[in-house]
Amino acid sequence: MPRLQFFYKSRQHLKFSKSLGLIIFFLCSLTFCLWIGHVSLTSQEVRFGEVATAQSIDATQLVQQGVNSYKKGEFQKAIEYWKQALVVYQDTNHRDRTAIVRENLARTYQQIGQLDWAINYWQDVIDDYYYLGNVKQVGRMMTEQAQAYIHLGQPQKAIAILCGLSQPENSEAKVNCVKDSALGVARSYEDPEGQVAALGSLGEAYRLKSENEQAIKILEAATEINTSAYQSSILNTLGNAYFSKARRQEQRAKSNRLRGDERQEQHFIHLAKDAYDAAIDAFDKSKKNARTPLENLRANSNLILLDYFPKSVSLSRQLNGNKTLIQETIELLRTVPNSTTKLYSSIALATLKQPSPSDDFTLSRSQCPKRVLEEFESEKLLQATVAIARNIGDSRAESFALGELGHISECNAEYQQALNWTNQARLAADKGLFSKDSLYLWEWQIGRIYLAQGLENEAIDAYQRAIAILEGAREGQGGLRGDILIAQQDLQFDFRDTIEPLYRELAKLLLERAARQPKNSKVYKNELNLASLTIDSLKLAELQNYFGDDCLLAILEPRNIDELASQNVAVFRSIIFKDKVAIIANIPDGENRRIKFEWIADPKTKKIVDRETLIKEIITYRRELESYRKRSYNPEISQKLYDWIIRPFASDLDPTQIETLVFIPDGLFRSIPMSALHDGDKFLVETYAIATTPSLQLTASQPLTRRQKIRILALGLTNQVRVNEQDFPALPGVQKEMNAIQTQFPDSQVLLDDKFTSENLQHELSQAAYQIVHIATHGEFGTLLEDSFLVTGNSQKFTITDLERTIRNFKFGSDTVEFLVLTACQTAVGDDRTTLGLAGIAMQAGVSSALASLWFIPDAPTAELVSLFYKNFSSQMGLAQALQEAQKKLIKQEKYPASHPASWASFVIFGNWM
Repeated sequence: MPRLQFFYKSRQHLKFSKSLGLIIFFLCSLTFCLWIGHVSLTSQEVRFGEVATAQSIDATQLVQQGVNSYKKGEFQKAIEYWKQALVVYQDTNHRDRTAIVRENLARTYQQIGQLDWAINYWQDVIDDYYYLGNVKQVGRMMTEQAQAYIHLGQPQKAIAILCGLSQPENSEAKVNCVKDSALGVARSYEDPEGQVAALGSLGEAYRLKSENEQAIKILEAATEINTSAYQSSILNTLGNAYFSKARRQEQRAKSNRLRGDERQEQHFIHLAKDAYDAAIDAFDKSKKNARTPLENLRANSNLILLDYFPKSVSLSRQLNGNKTLIQETIELLRTVPNSTTKLYSSIALATLKQPSPSDDFTLSRSQCPKRVLEEFESEKLLQATVAIARNIGDSRAESFALGELGHISECNAEYQQALNWTNQARLAADKGLFSKDSLYLWEWQIGRIYLAQGLENEAIDAYQRAIAILEGAREGQGGLRGDILIAQQDLQFDFRDTIEPLYRELAKLLLERAARQPKNSKVYKNELNLASLTIDSLKLAELQNYFGDDCLLAILEPRNIDELASQNVAVFRSIIFKDKVAIIANIPDGENRRIKFEWIADPKTKKIVDRETLIKEIITYRRELESYRKRSYNPEISQKLYDWIIRPFASDLDPTQIETLVFIPDGLFRSIPMSALHDGDKFLVETYAIATTPSLQLTASQPLTRRQKIRILALGLTNQVRVNEQDFPALPGVQKEMNAIQTQFPDSQVLLDDKFTSENLQHELSQAAYQIVHIATHGEFGTLLEDSFLVTGNSQKFTITDLERTIRNFKFGSDTVEFLVLTACQTAVGDDRTTLGLAGIAMQAGVSSALASLWFIPDAPTAELVSLFYKNFSSQMGLAQALQEAQKKLIKQEKYPASHPASWASFVIFGNWM
């Protein structure tokens, strides 16, 4: 019999993609394992030959002892018995019994969260069944191995094992899978239970990739197969998929609200409501179809968690904090067998908090929420969880339960007890590889406890240890942060509550300590540099979280500011906290550089400006700038922001020495152009060239290559188009952009209107080397990466991910695309997440620089500005300087409102400014 070909071998190095640590407190039971078998091989099930050897009898006894231990929840003992039996069966070449013992070992290791051992044993089991010729069982074991990869946060590997390269057929949920995949085998051998298990796991894998529509189709197909074996589990996962869909639709609604698009906002609210209702219906059916107490526990837990999850939409059916369901769940937790599901359901219930209108998806570790259970009930549940976790050997669950006990004590200001619990959590997290994803949480918690006691130095040390664990700087270990941020895109909105506050709290501590030092002291400079590095790391995390893949990490190289900022460049970094906002400036000082910072404050009252006040001013400023139809511009708000951001450093900025200001913006600062800040006499861009970069570590250290012949691939849209029921107006001025490019750079290629397609873009990049790709079309940047797109000439959406892949895939040695130009783009006012896509687009596309617009403006001034920019660039000006001179010329022209920056301020240089 031919051996099936596997896509991934578990013997290879296992990269453990951690899910967000706190998700177990929030949605813990939304993932599950569809076990096809159960721990088996009792003495009655072992079939011997006519002559049984003493060795096989002893092995049978060992197996039975393992089964007995397992039933008692003594998993480690069971593992030891079965390992001894396995040696005997291997020595006597009983391959069938070897396979069954390995199944038990794999399931038990998976049960206690030791997934590396589980995956390896699943591979051994698969090999055993190949040898025995039991291909039907091979397919089932492949499904179980795929489930282990799902729990590792590696859904793509799971999909490869379950299906290979799968694509839904038309609108049906039928999935084409390769014959050698788990689903392919189950279909070939007409194994309905194997098909249901494979489809259920495949649906879960797609859900973890945030491909919820495909997950729903696959899971609904699984419910139609005539078997009741896994109906409860399938329906549970279907509910999870609808829940994930609802969350993303709510985020889309919020983004459109900030855009001022009420029609689209209501559209997504309606979709979110429908998805939430479908999730409740699926969980209800899961409960009704539950055949075991464990399945009932999962359904109950999900209904409770969904009920208390903060939502901005009204549901058709309100669960209203069903206390009866909670009590029933507590009783179930007392009676169900010990397992990881029981442990994490207990933790989730113990930490469940009362929602409030201000929650908006938040679950910050630094907060002390009002819990659903009484505090003594939560503590009792967590302590029981600790005992069970220790008994079955699940150090990860033990760590989370202990850490939560520490958090309760922290919130009660019982700091010595809080430290005791948290230190125990830290020790438990250090026990094994798959427990360490919680370790940074407990270092962070220790830091907060120290800070509450006034031990600032100890607190800072603990915060730095937490970040070092995330960054991978601790004892040469691999970092957690990258895995956490990309493991499950559906969790990306929890980033701001589980990762971001850690960085901000440390940065604030460092800045406050610096504020107490003399401004020329070494300590002052060191603290500011450390705060800057901390926020730089946060910026990388934000972008990686937004883009959701690891290509970002491949281009990062730690750089000193001196490598990038020459003696004619000053760098301004903003850091936004809840109660204050910092501006850190790195300014040339003769042959050296110096660093200083100020808290943003009102120049007259000296009152510190908080985040809420800042956000209101930024939104007002942005909306005023966009008011193109106004014939005059009131610079009052521009002057206020100038006084807040630039004025405190004005005496340090010598225009005879400094030519360029580079901004590393934080939060909503990313959504506004600094070029239009006004000093009361002129705009900032009239004195300095302006550039923006999300992080110095993402900025190329060399200027763009100055080639003798610059080749531009220019794509544009002039016609009105309609895409997915959304109208985009005609852009007649784009033709002028294209004409200007062809005039100045005759070797360029222009693809206009119907010739502007993703296929033609790929074809052109595959045929010739272009230094610049210029795209003049409507573009939107959304809260979700998949909502960030460009409109092509054939009325299609070309996503930013598609653009990145296209540019990266076609490189001609050193002749790569270095500069990306996007005109007619639009980001939402007041939504700082939408600007992450625009800020990181150069990095994501693999180019060193980008020129893009923050909002859409009439295309006549756009065409002129682009033409002036390219003329300046071709005369050897740097990118920021070329844009500066173009903007200055538009400011002076009379055909556009000279005092209104709407016609020129939208355009910003991102990345390398040289």
